[in-house]
Amino acid sequence: MNSKNHPQIVQETLQRDLKERHIQLMALGSCIGVGLFLGSASSIEKAGPAVLLAYLFIGIITYIVIRAMGEVTVEYPVSGSFCAHAYQFISPLAGFIAGWNYWYLWIVSCMAEITAVGVYVHMWLPDWPQWITCLLALAIMTGTNLISVAMYGEFEFWFAMIKVFTICILIVSGCGMIFFGLGNGGAAVGLANLTAHGGFMPYGLQGVFGTLLMVMYAFTGMEVIGVTAGEAKNPSRTLASAINKCLVRILLFYVLSLAVIMTIYPWNQLGTQGSPFVMVFDKLGITGAANIINVVVITAALSACNTGIYSASRMLYNQALQQTAPNIFSKVNTKKIPYIGVLISAACMTIGVILNYLLPAAVFEIVTSATAFGCLITWILILISQMKFRKSLTPEEQQRIIYKMPFYPYSNYIALGFFVVIFASACLHENTRFGVLATAVWLVFLTGIYYGAGLNKKAGSVIYKRYQVKK
Repeated sequence: MNSKNHPQIVQETLQRDLKERHIQLMALGSCIGVGLFLGSASSIEKAGPAVLLAYLFIGIITYIVIRAMGEVTVEYPVSGSFCAHAYQFISPLAGFIAGWNYWYLWIVSCMAEITAVGVYVHMWLPDWPQWITCLLALAIMTGTNLISVAMYGEFEFWFAMIKVFTICILIVSGCGMIFFGLGNGGAAVGLANLTAHGGFMPYGLQGVFGTLLMVMYAFTGMEVIGVTAGEAKNPSRTLASAINKCLVRILLFYVLSLAVIMTIYPWNQLGTQGSPFVMVFDKLGITGAANIINVVVITAALSACNTGIYSASRMLYNQALQQTAPNIFSKVNTKKIPYIGVLISAACMTIGVILNYLLPAAVFEIVTSATAFGCLITWILILISQMKFRKSLTPEEQQRIIYKMPFYPYSNYIALGFFVVIFASACLHENTRFGVLATAVWLVFLTGIYYGAGLNKKAGSVIYKRYQVKK
């Protein structure tokens, strides 16, 4: 690839110990979270069975974003992925914003996840202080990240497998109930519930549109595949394979599991009796269904926290390489782990522990409301980075791209247009307007830091670099 604009070389020191199965399950684990097991009822309530269309549509948009990331990441498989690509192909400011925004999102998200652990353990141990559980969860996940990247990958693999196994049981047993009457006295449930109670689309297209932002947020986390690029074995093959397989599986898990749930139970009854998963398992006669789902939800939260610490520390590592964070964050231990980044990120997440001590009832809503629209910024930068990357190449170089973005550039325009509509729609609704304003303030703050610290003066000689990577 053309390197005339990227004269400086950065040599990464991370260890390439993440296998394809690790990366695939990391992406699955980061997307299949608490929202599917407990929060899916709210989306169903807004759109009815037609919420499946929202998942299919957002699945297509997600595919466009992740394939755009994949094209550039396979060519430049470095830690930090889209952060480094934004530096190289958009501007140093874009890279600065991409890195710190993504670090911030994982810090806040992990506060929510350790809060979820505390809340659900509290159901079993009501006399046990919620903040202690949160602190223990954070300490365990931090230790996992400090051992080795391979150990982190194994933990995440098995965490995600628990969730995948639970969803598979739901889909298979649910289909048995629908077509053969399993757990229903031998009487097949049939498909009538998908079209009864107001029809398949009881609230029309407006109802489907009203769920798009919520559904899109459920798919965030797929981009963690790019974060692993600097530690993936055989990245040119592994990353492309992981992207192709993961997205299809996540889409199938979401669409099939929700279709099964809404077929077994009338959609307008969901959300009034707890988790839809608990309702289905209860109907199948599974003893202690609520406790089983409780375990799965805790595992889902620990999994997301595990990945959050990993992603946040790698972003600090990348920022240090770009000299937009203290150089100490680029230091690695004997296991090639950026341990300072792990410890600092975990320390920042203890704010969530403090909030659990001060405001145990309100903390989950407080921290989750701060993250939604920041994810859109990451996806937009991924799309623009890929477009700039293509334009930086000669026609001959474009022909040699290993993992080409499908339908470029029209697919990019479709996704970017969709994000503009989402932002415009959010500004018109009181419940989402705060998220847009908070995101705007955050971007202004980052831009101010960038220029206030004089980082723009280094852009031509220090920050704007090309990476030397081992493919």
